[in-house]
Amino acid sequence: MVDIYTKNYCPYCMKAKALLKSLNVEFKEHDITDTPEKMMELSEKSGFTTVPQIFVGEKCLGGYSDIAKLHEEGKLMDLLKA
Repeated sequence: MVDIYTKNYCPYCMKAKALLKSLNVEFKEHDITDTPEKMMELSEKSGFTTVPQIFVGEKCLGGYSDIAKLHEEGKLMDLLKA
C-alpha cells in the first residue's frame, strides 16, 4: 500500500498525487494540513515534517522530486509494487 502525507496548499503534493494517478497507482492520502497529531506521526515515521512524503509500507521513498527522479530512471514502479 502506498501512503502519501500531504498539505492541501502544497504544489509538490499535487504533483506527487498527479504522478501516482498517471501511473494508475492507488494510494491513501493523509492530509496533515490542520492535524498536529498527523504531523507528529509523519515526523516519527520518517524523521521529516516536510511534505509530500511517500511511503510503500514502512519504506519512505521521499518527496515529489525523489519519486519523479525514480520514475525517470525507470525504478519507481518496481518500488511501488514491493
